[in-house]
Amino acid sequence: MRILIIGSGAREHAIARALARDPGVTDLHVAPGNAGTAELATNHRVSASDAESVLSLARKVGPDLVVIGPEAPLVAGVADALRDAGFVVFGPSAAAAQIEGSKAFAKGVMAAAGVPTARSITVTDFGAIKQALAETRAPYVVKDDGLAAGKGVVVTTNKATAIDHAWAVLSSGSHVLVEEYLSGPEVSLFAVCDGVRAVPLLPAQDFKRVGDGDTGPNTGGMGAYAPLPWAPPDLVATVQQQVFEPVLAEMRRRGTPFTGLLYAGLALTAAGPQVIEFNCRFGDPETQVVLELLETPLSAVLWASAAGDLSALPALRWKSGSAVTVVIAAQGYPAKPASGDVITGAGADGILHAGTDRDDAGNLVSAGGRVLSCTAAGASLSEARDAAYALVSRVHLRGSHHRTDIAAKALAGEIAVPSH
Repeated sequence: MRILIIGSGAREHAIARALARDPGVTDLHVAPGNAGTAELATNHRVSASDAESVLSLARKVGPDLVVIGPEAPLVAGVADALRDAGFVVFGPSAAAAQIEGSKAFAKGVMAAAGVPTARSITVTDFGAIKQALAETRAPYVVKDDGLAAGKGVVVTTNKATAIDHAWAVLSSGSHVLVEEYLSGPEVSLFAVCDGVRAVPLLPAQDFKRVGDGDTGPNTGGMGAYAPLPWAPPDLVATVQQQVFEPVLAEMRRRGTPFTGLLYAGLALTAAGPQVIEFNCRFGDPETQVVLELLETPLSAVLWASAAGDLSALPALRWKSGSAVTVVIAAQGYPAKPASGDVITGAGADGILHAGTDRDDAGNLVSAGGRVLSCTAAGASLSEARDAAYALVSRVHLRGSHHRTDIAAKALAGEIAVPSH
């Protein structure tokens, strides 16, 4: 199989790494990629969200399968343009990708499908902000309705901070969702979908805030681990029945069947799992740990989804043990990340690239906010965590920062799921 991956982050490096080890894959291309994917595949300097440029590249490369990593190209209709030209694509149509492109759209789908989720108020004008906050009460959850690279959500007990965020979102031209706060540990659960069926992957947990102890602003994600030793044993089956199957049925009913990767961000509340949000693609950094543990050849999984028939896919096989990833971020991330700084010590297997490039002298340099994902597996969560942080210690990047508490609470047995 010749495969073309669209995207440039650590998620795409993780996908490329899994496919490079896949005996069914003979030729691998990434657009635009990064310095890490260049070691595994042929990079192409093409804008991921420019449908015409991606289509032109696909015609030159002639892939058997195109895998679209990020949300922006999916929402922009890149998958549609490729399919219309006859290519087999892993990823939803632009219409189906609205499940991430608009949080209000996703809430409508959930309401129609009877999926458990927080009460939500869509705010379209400045005068309605305070009333919406009064109705939902603290802690306040204020979301940008559109795409915001994981940084469009503010959760705060400070009403002024909530109002400021809502004001900023409305001023940018987007709508605001004000939601009731869901109390309970958060879980990311992916499902590969063919429009009718959903095949769940391993549950993972990511760390959205920039600082230890879940402090500071939201980010695209600062680390993750899988599986979850504290999760209820029936979690996956429950989410399959209460979330994935009803959502796929509702999307079909609307004439926009969902194929590709459906990501459910969940809160495990006293009333059971409730959906915080959906994504229309592999999450980053959870993908790094989930694919680290997947034994089934990834190309077979992606192809079955893209071809529209998961029914013949054998049960997925997983490695025993755990995986942990820790993100190394550039100085100033998430506000104004520095770029162009030389990186050393990033050559070990398991150090996945995101915001990296090569300068004119061939040095590895930073080129984004989240620069590297240090990913390792182990026989136990403790072993995997130690190995991931050992990779972190090898890397030198001026002013960089990372969280030191990824998976720490799970190891200490400090995560409790409310009974219901």
